[in-house]
Order: sequence, then C-alpha cells, then structure tokens
Amino acid sequence: MRRTRHLLAGLALTAGLLVAAAPRVTAVPASAVPASAEPATTSDSYTWKNVRVDGGGFVPGIVFNRAEKDLVYARTDIGGVYRWNQAASSWTPLLDSVDWDHWGHTGVVGLASDTVDPDRLYAAVGTYTNDWDPGNGAVLRSADRGATWQRTDLPFKLGGNMPGRGMGERLAVDPHKNSVLYLGAPSGNGLWRSTDSGVTWSKVAGFTNPGNYQQDPTDTSGYNSDEQGIVWVTFDESTGTAGNATKTIYVGVGDKENAVYRSTDAGATWTRLPGQPTGYLAHKGVLDAANGYLYLAYSDKAGPYDGGKGQVWRYATATGEWKNISPVAEADTYYGFSGLTVDRRKPGTVMVSGYSSWYPDTQIFRSTDSGSTWTKAWDYTSYPDRANRYTMDVSSVPWLTWGASPAPPEQTPKLGWMTEALEIDPFDSNRMMYGTGATVYGTQELTKWDTGANFTIRPMVKGLEETAVLDLASPPSGAPLISALGDIGGFRHTDLTTVPSMMFTSPNFTSTTSVDYAETNPNTVVRSGHLDGGPRIAFSTDNGANWFAGQEPSGVTGGGTVAAAADGSRFVWSPDGTAGVHTATGYGTAWTASTGIPAGATVESDRVDPKTFYGFKDGTFYASTDGGATFTARATGLPAKGAARFKAVPGKKGDIWFAGGATDSTYGLWHSTDGGATFTRIAGVDQADTVGFGKAAPGATYPALYTSAKIGGVRGVFRSTDAGASWVRINDDAHQWGWTGAAITGDPRVYGRVYVSTNGRGIIYGDTTETGGGTDPTDPPDPTDPPAPSGACKVTYKVTNQWQGGFQADVTLTNTSTTAWTGWKLGWEYPAGQRVGQMWNATPAQAGTAVTAQNAGWNGPVAAGASASFGFTGSWTGTNPVPAAFTLGGATCSVA
Repeated sequence: MRRTRHLLAGLALTAGLLVAAAPRVTAVPASAVPASAEPATTSDSYTWKNVRVDGGGFVPGIVFNRAEKDLVYARTDIGGVYRWNQAASSWTPLLDSVDWDHWGHTGVVGLASDTVDPDRLYAAVGTYTNDWDPGNGAVLRSADRGATWQRTDLPFKLGGNMPGRGMGERLAVDPHKNSVLYLGAPSGNGLWRSTDSGVTWSKVAGFTNPGNYQQDPTDTSGYNSDEQGIVWVTFDESTGTAGNATKTIYVGVGDKENAVYRSTDAGATWTRLPGQPTGYLAHKGVLDAANGYLYLAYSDKAGPYDGGKGQVWRYATATGEWKNISPVAEADTYYGFSGLTVDRRKPGTVMVSGYSSWYPDTQIFRSTDSGSTWTKAWDYTSYPDRANRYTMDVSSVPWLTWGASPAPPEQTPKLGWMTEALEIDPFDSNRMMYGTGATVYGTQELTKWDTGANFTIRPMVKGLEETAVLDLASPPSGAPLISALGDIGGFRHTDLTTVPSMMFTSPNFTSTTSVDYAETNPNTVVRSGHLDGGPRIAFSTDNGANWFAGQEPSGVTGGGTVAAAADGSRFVWSPDGTAGVHTATGYGTAWTASTGIPAGATVESDRVDPKTFYGFKDGTFYASTDGGATFTARATGLPAKGAARFKAVPGKKGDIWFAGGATDSTYGLWHSTDGGATFTRIAGVDQADTVGFGKAAPGATYPALYTSAKIGGVRGVFRSTDAGASWVRINDDAHQWGWTGAAITGDPRVYGRVYVSTNGRGIIYGDTTETGGGTDPTDPPDPTDPPAPSGACKVTYKVTNQWQGGFQADVTLTNTSTTAWTGWKLGWEYPAGQRVGQMWNATPAQAGTAVTAQNAGWNGPVAAGASASFGFTGSWTGTNPVPAAFTLGGATCSVA
C-alpha cells in the first residue's frame, strides 16, 4: 500500500490567499445581481452534501470524552474536525464554516473535549508552519460541541499537515478546573496556557525547553526542518479535586535527550523527569491514574510515515520506577511505536501500535497486565503465512482493498498504516477505533482478543470525507461524476450517495491530476496522474468503468494536464517533466511532440471541433487547429502570475472561459468567443479560480456557469444563468470548506447541481430547490431526508390551458390519512411523452416519461385532511392525455 501523503498548499498559495476576518454563519435570501454590483451574501435555495467516498485521508487523532458515553471526535490533517453520531454510526463535519482566507484552519494539530462540561470542545488549527500557509494558527473553542465556534488567533503557526502530526494530543483541558488549557507549540514557541477557557493564551515562562528535533535540518523548504516542539500534554487526574487545578502534569517534548517533563504544582514549575530513556521521541504519553502508570510510546522519527526503531516504557508515578515494556526487542523492530491507549474500565489493559510498519502490515499489540506480556494482532505461523486474530470486513468501503492481490505475507485490505490514533472507548471495553492513512477502522468485539476468538474490524468512517480533489468531470451521459483525487486516484460515481466499489485501477495512480472525456463521445475518457515509474496516462472506452495504460514519451515525471478531442479521436497531454506537450491519435500508443507551446502549459480541448485544442502558460493563450500538432500564440495580457484554469463551453465552438491570477497581480474571470484570439474581462468579478458549466436554466439556452470566486467583495461559490451578466452566491457562510480553487463543474443533466472541489473535505455537491433544478429522479432516496408519506392521498390533475405544443396544469394533492405529513414527493408517468417545463410551489424532475414533484420548503407540512397545490407549464406533441395514476412514497393515490 502506498504511503499516503496529502497534497501541499502550493496551489492554494498561488491563488493568493490572505488572512482576514473570522468566518460567520449567516443566512440572507439570495437574489441575482448585476456583475458590477455587490452580490447577495447567500442563497437559501441550496442544500450541500458530500459525494460519498468515505475517508480517503489520514486521521491522526481520535478523542473520546471521558465523562459522556458516545461523545467522540476525530481530527484530520487537512480536512477539519468531526463528531461521531452514534445513532447513525457516522461522522458529522464541524469546520465547514472555515472560509477561503483561513483555509489553513482546516488542518487540525490538536483536539480537546472537556470532561467537566462535555459541551465544550477545542481545536488547535493551522496547516503549515512554513510559508506554504501565510496565516498564523488559532485555537477554536465551541460551547455546543462544534456546531459553532469562536476563534483566538495565535502569534505563531501550527502544523496540522506537518511531520509529527500524529503525536499528541498537543491540546489538553484540565480535568478538574476546565478553564485551564495547555497547548504545545512547534517552531521553538514552547508551551502555552489559557486560564479563561481558551479565550486568551500566554506562554508558560517556567517551561524552558521548546524542543530541538527536526525531521531533516537540511530541508530548505521549512517543511521537514521545522522543530517539532511540544507534542503532548497529559494530566494526572488523581492529583486534583473538582474546581481546583490539577497538580501533576506531564508534557512530551520533541527532544530525544529530554523527552518528558513534569510539574507537580499545577504548572508553576517544571522539571525533566529523572531516569527517563533517551535517544527516542515520545509520540504519546497516556496516564492510567487507576494503577498509577504513565505509558510512553517512543520512535526514532517523528512520523507519520517514517520510524525504524522504537520502544514502549512504563513509568510508576508513585515510585519513579521506569520499566521497558516494549512488546518486541528493539533489535527486532523496524518501526516506531505510537497509537497508545488504555482501557479505562480495565486498569492494566494497554494497547500500542507499530505505526510505521508498512510491510507487510501495521502491527497492534495488546497487554492485560500493564505491559508485562503482550499479544499481537497478527503473527507468522510459518513465513510467509500469517494468522490474524481479526477479520477485516470492508464491504461498506470496498475500495480499501485497492484492487490489489499481494503475495503473502502482505494482505488486502491491510490492517492499516500510519496508525497513530488508537483509542479504546472509556465506556465500552469492546469498542476500539483507530485511524490510518485512508480511513477510520474499529471493532465492537475487542475483548474477544483476550479469549483467542476472532473479532471483526470494519470501517467506522461514514460521513468523514477527507480527499483532496484535483479535477472533476460530469459527462452528458454515463456516470454523472468522474473525479481526480490526491492520494487515492479517483472514482467513477454512478450514484453520488453510494461508495464506489473501487478507485481507478489499471493503472492505479497515487494521485490523478487531470481527467477529461470526449464531449460528443462520453464513453471515451482519459486521465493522467502520478505513479512512481509510470505509466502516468490511462484511457477508458466505457465511460471510466475500466481502464488501460497508455505509453508515454521520455522525460515524463508526473501527470500534468490532459485533454480529449471532442469526438475522442485524439488526445493532447502536457505532463510534468521535460517531455513538453504531446499529441496522439488513438489511445496513447505513439506520441508526437507539439510545437509552438511551452512545456508545462495547461491544455484543454474545444468541445465541438475535434481538431481544436487550447493551451495557456505565463499570460499567453495558445490554440491548435490541427489536432495539437502545432500551436500558435493568441491572446496575451492574461494573468502571468498565480494559478489559472480555463474550459471551453460544450456545443459552442471557440467559446472559452478563463479564471485565475494572484492578489498582487491580474486576477479575475475572462470570456472569449473567438477561440482565444481575444478575451473580455467580466466586470465585477474581483477574483476567480475555477470555472465550470452545467445544465441551462429553464428557458435559457446558454449553460449555467459556476465559479469559486470573489464577486462584489464577497468570497464564495457563484452561479450565473445569463452567460456571466449577473451572479448569485449559492453557498453560505456555514458552507465554505476552506479552499475550493482546484475544480468546479455543473451537471449537464440536472439544472442547478454543482460539484465543488475541496482540499481535504472531499467532493461537495449542491442542489437547488429552484424551479427546474436540484432533483434527479434516478437518485436513490437520501437516508437523511425525512420519511416520505405513502398512500392515503388523493390527486386532482387539471389542464387549465392548452395551446399548440404547450399547456398549463394545476395539481392538488390531498392528505386523506389520519396523520400529518412533514414533506411529500408526488410521482406520475406521462403516457404520451409530455415534458414538464417551469413549475411553481414544487420542485420538478423528469427522466424519460417519469416525473416527480417535491414540496417547496414552506408547503411540506400537510395536516390530515388538508391539501397542497402546485402548477406548471409543459410541452406536448401529438396528444396530451392526463396521467392515469399518481404515487406517493411508492403507494398509489386515488384520482379525482
């Protein structure tokens, strides 16, 4: 299994992100506005959900509240914080309100749940400590379990996606006096304390060792050369009483010779713990106050990827005795230890992981006698054969097998990798959760381990979406969505609400950087991406269901961008490396170098003319009319600095939209209708980073436009239904998802539906309740929707006006049951192929002859005996007979 590493922030930084005001949650009605005017703040017609992948990134921390059962949180390195929903066995995202200017706050390096007041939650946020993240870190505090937040900015940066992010927790609440919190800082900034529940923070003057460990001191980028700092804080709750600060506190430091410190006077003074082992970093320090032991998991590296040696130690808090309780001898390790946890209901039960054991698998150890003896999750019988204490059931997230068939002793799915988050439920000895580089696993049968019985491990990751999205495509037929993702390649989604069975394979890229389809032949799809040793380009002739690798020219080092001709007859590829732009007919069996266009240019295809391709680099737009063989420079004066993305409009030759730039240079949105010879800047669009197209609005002929942009001084996701003449913001302040600048596309089949990329929160899609949009009758019901009423209904359908080719109808739906409805969706079939046009007082959807009409927000509740009415216009040819039957929730209504 590959080493999962999230994408760095380079793309986000080139887009010119700045630090500004804190995010707010507001709701203001939407309205279309001229592009030169200030846009509406929000659109209340949109609902937002994740396209389901389930996981896809590293989960370095899981925190169980020790005072309230089933209150569990998870932190991710770039995807925010989640709260466990026990009833639904799923996770709820808590940081979707993080705005564009604070995108770094989606990286979470520390998490603390208050045991005195379980409603209180704290998160230490910030993604990078080097200049990849221009903003400082912050501590977020919530009094409602993460539903809303307040923020205190810090005078230094935090590194949620830096080396060592699996150590911790760096943030801790005093279990007796919950107004007191501690935060371990990196970069030589030391230990910090708050005495007012996280509102203000000051450096602990008496703590003088800020840590000196650097992963790689020679790294000039600052990523591996930053000092890890203070890496965990643990309270000994046996030394405090309610309302009084806990006296004894232990702190872990990124210093191999001085890794553990203690205070016995509530943080006033600190001393290096005498007798401690040296030569290692203490990844975790977990105290079991019931038996007076502080357990420590050590590694020679900071992780989460590396670590070649490690030890586990036990410190007796009453006597000061140190004891090496490592599950295996140091000489036999090829990994470090982390993922440390104890069973709060069974003192003496402790578990630890060999987090950096990549091959053949991670290892988890368990002891029920305070570390005197250990058992393993798996062991060899006769190499390479192994016996597992567990069974892996990934049927809910089948792609976790990676489509692999490894030779023993490797297995698929793996038990895990990067397993630094490992926690036993403090209320249930049978439940354990642990994080990996791609998911959260867990079991409800943990104590079977001790009896020798086999127990089942399953993904516990539903709702936690952590992919970094690099490109998106929504073809006019076939699957509604094809994605290019970091770390796990990408997926073909035939159902947005279902986890796909497998990511792209044959080949299986580590990251897919670009994906395209042939506009008039959507079964032809191409993707490019990263893969050590290649191949780095792949083709599909069945809409992305199956793939085969293409050859590549010499000098290719990465995926770059790729474009398919409108009819799929040829492809143009601009890979990373020295190869430069190339063109090929057929499926990449022979590539010819293009001329007239610089290496590294971004390439796209015209969506009508199969021989026309476009390119852009450094402020100059290029075009080819001979299938990519030769390019000529066309428009200049476009942004020469910052990221840029452009797309050609389906069905309109030479119609191109261009977004990009940087805050200290040219930045905005441009439009060309002459194949890139000239571009006109769109007035009122201050900044734009993506552009995409979707189904035209009812009555419109030009596709709906979507962009992640700043318009009229407001950052958000915007839509235009009049070719850019006016814009409406369709997200709100509660749904911002940090950085959304990589890709966006509308759905050509469902008006109003838009797919939005994020850098760590997966693929977001929005649907609108506006007339003509938002409902796809082929979609299965969403389990979060309120149950639809069924039967006990009466329908009156009346054609109130009819003319050649068109008609108007009114429908009345009566609740003839004895219980009230909270919402409704009426369905019928048209016997003569009629088509629904505009609808009022309900939201329509139509697939073939099947039509549904769903209540508007205000008329969903219908009391017993009451009615709801809606009307619409439609079209017909030949005849216009009335539907014979109507259904509600699968049951037939009577017809008046």
